[in-house]
Amino acid sequence: MRLVAQGLARGGRAGGAAGSAAGRTSSGGASATAGRTPVEVVRRMVAMQGQDLRQVLRAIAIRSAAGTAVADVRAAFDRGELVRSWAMRGTLFVSTPQDLAVLHGAVAERMRRQEWRMCTERGIDEATAARAAAVATAALAAGPMRRSDLLAAWQAAGIETGGGNGYHLLALLAYDELVRFGPFAATGAGDREQLLVGGAAPAVTAPQAALDEALVRFAIARGPVAADDAAWWLGTGRVAVRASLQRAVAAGRLAEAEVAGERMVLEPGSQPARTTGVTLAPGFDEWFLGYRDRSFTASPAALAAILPGRNGVFRPMVLVDGRTVGSWRIPIAKGVPAGEPRLELAEALPAARQRQIERALARWPHA
Repeated sequence: MRLVAQGLARGGRAGGAAGSAAGRTSSGGASATAGRTPVEVVRRMVAMQGQDLRQVLRAIAIRSAAGTAVADVRAAFDRGELVRSWAMRGTLFVSTPQDLAVLHGAVAERMRRQEWRMCTERGIDEATAARAAAVATAALAAGPMRRSDLLAAWQAAGIETGGGNGYHLLALLAYDELVRFGPFAATGAGDREQLLVGGAAPAVTAPQAALDEALVRFAIARGPVAADDAAWWLGTGRVAVRASLQRAVAAGRLAEAEVAGERMVLEPGSQPARTTGVTLAPGFDEWFLGYRDRSFTASPAALAAILPGRNGVFRPMVLVDGRTVGSWRIPIAKGVPAGEPRLELAEALPAARQRQIERALARWPHA
């Protein structure tokens, strides 16, 4: 059922027969009939982990309507409909401006304290942080700017940015809702760089109700999911998250089910995908990072293949019938593909399945 919830396959709620494995893999593994725009995808997911910009753009594209390209996802950022910023767990996420404000309302105060400790360890005091905020606000009032240009403006103002100082100042200002990443600009290398923007964040008039609604969407887009997974993802206390999800169950907005001996929540009326076959997902995908406990859909060997050496770099994933069976990657040099896809399976598969995976890799449309 998680494939359907995640927008990576069709299920009973979508109606009609599921596409063939070949048809599905030719579009990168996603549901070719979901019909969602990139903004609708992200709003449904609430937020998607985005420290690897290249990967999250593709994670959005594969969940969008057939034919959606990475350029279409970038265009949503260019229009201001999507943003990327520091949010939960000290990590960059892609969200809508409104949902980012809701999430910041839940986590920013605590995360700012954590970020401030890192700043003070680097010798950044309140006066320096205030000066950095003033310089950034004035610079961004003129329009979007490159990260390197903001760092240069700080350096010119006598604010040291080396040794990680610039990164932590940016994160601090992000939690203060003064900066975020938005539109893209061309670079000399033919790639596109995401620019920083300023401006006030949207107002959240009823924070608890807005957070409750966001948690319902989180559960619908990842169900079946445990309340403890939701609390870990949000980075807040389990008691409050459990209470929020139980209110949604009582209101009929979520259903409960016992899965592998654990109580989980999901969208009412959810059905498994009729067929699943082979699905490809990018690195750092919510298929993996939307849950603290990933053993529900991955064996220990598959977990090791996705996160080798536990180095914090989550590789792109190969899914077969809703189970993670290995990793894959396309070599990248200077921002562009440089070679054939490379596959690392963690589990033995029939030859026919391996051929399906190879066809899926050959047809991956988002290099």
